Amino acid sequence: MTQPLEFVRPAYGRASLAELLPSVLAVLGVPEAPDPLGLTARLDGVRRIALLVVDGLGSYQIPLATPHAPTLADVAPAATELTSVFPSTTPAGLASIGAGAVPGAHGLLAFTVNVPGTDRVLNHTQWWNDPDPSAWQPVPSRLAVARAAGVAVTMVSRPEYAGSGLTLAAWRGGDYRAAPDPDTLVTGMLDGLAVGGRSLVVGYHPTVDSAGHRFGVDSPEWRAAVAELDGVLARLVEGLPADAALLVTADHGQLDVPDEGRYDLDADPRLSAGLRLVAGEPRVRYLHTLPGARDDVVAAWREVLGEDAWVAPREEVVEAGLFGPVPSAHLGRIGDVVVASHGLCAVLATAHEPETVAKLVAYHGSYTAAEMMVPLIVVRAV
Repeated sequence: MTQPLEFVRPAYGRASLAELLPSVLAVLGVPEAPDPLGLTARLDGVRRIALLVVDGLGSYQIPLATPHAPTLADVAPAATELTSVFPSTTPAGLASIGAGAVPGAHGLLAFTVNVPGTDRVLNHTQWWNDPDPSAWQPVPSRLAVARAAGVAVTMVSRPEYAGSGLTLAAWRGGDYRAAPDPDTLVTGMLDGLAVGGRSLVVGYHPTVDSAGHRFGVDSPEWRAAVAELDGVLARLVEGLPADAALLVTADHGQLDVPDEGRYDLDADPRLSAGLRLVAGEPRVRYLHTLPGARDDVVAAWREVLGEDAWVAPREEVVEAGLFGPVPSAHLGRIGDVVVASHGLCAVLATAHEPETVAKLVAYHGSYTAAEMMVPLIVVRAV
């Protein structure tokens, strides 16, 4: 296994989050669904699949979690690995799972992005109907494809996410069941599995990620969130119907960023010069520059950040394939300059973002192994 801070290229087409639901649909007999992960051989006879997406529980966090999670400790040793997508952040990851597509195609290309042709920065987690989710994310969801093929499809997540832009972009096409707590998450997922002759249920669990952000990975609060998750896993495994399987994955991992690794672009005139608009997030910044300023911005950021980040024009990053193919309609959502952190560092934007962002302990978004590698745990009913 690679070291946590080593570069990991998204395994698009082979073993990334974008291949997960297409393979699940192949198991469920959806016509023309590819199976790049080879799940049909492992899940022969399975007609009901529950997919639990655990926000923030990357592969490198599992050894820290298992001492506090006996069920996870039982099922994790047989896990395989997928890569997240780039950026390794929740909107891009969830949309890649739900759409079965790379970020370049679905267009949710960061936590926050510029709406092209405007000065607006869209936060994908605080987005409702402007822009229209079906236009902003044009790829049909795999849930809708499954439903059209006769599979009963259910999405189980927090009530506050019902009808949001991110929910519709990633999961449109399934029945939505609100789950305000772990008990209702389990109940909703198991009830969804029981519907119809073939069923697909996706559940979303956010608290491991939020605890890591606020208090740090392996903090007491993070351990408590992991223990809560383990209770969910135990009940799901116990409640699986005979013809069902449970799949567990994550949208990304996390890493703690120390104070000495934090830059603030709004406190350093060398970094703020030439900028028209700032988007992205602390581990991957999108810099939209003033006319004629791009090359100067690249030079200044490279000088200040040095070996802490890859600073490159948009065209170079797109050509490197980290987003997958990017249609022209989505290019403007990426900054003129992209800044991707290598190690334990982050670029804050204290004058552009809520103060809570700078107070976080753990972050994610870049292409290090700690952020990019996620598990795929498969549990069949016994």
